[in-house]
Amino acid sequence: MHEASLAGGVLQLVEATAARESFTHLLSLRLEAGQLAGVDVRALRFALESLAPGTVLDGAVIDIETPPGQAWCMGCCQTVPIGQRGDACPSCGSYQLQPTAGLELRVLEMRVE
Repeated sequence: MHEASLAGGVLQLVEATAARESFTHLLSLRLEAGQLAGVDVRALRFALESLAPGTVLDGAVIDIETPPGQAWCMGCCQTVPIGQRGDACPSCGSYQLQPTAGLELRVLEMRVE
């Protein structure tokens, strides 16, 4: 389960930011895990909540957004929605797709005190 290591990386990022910006408590954390990022959002949330006790994440509201996947189709030359890698173009059926959105895993916002 690589979500546990991703959660550890998020915790390290938040703790480094807390040390740099001198805050002690995180009220909320907003993340983005795109549909094509290969992240199980439920497992990531569970891992973050498991790591939280005794850390700056303790008690924080964790919100994880999952923007949809999009790709550029080389067959019909347009941007199309895709649910997962390996899907065919919903417009022309081509498999020559270059993912362009929904690949992200990033921290969007931290509310602190």
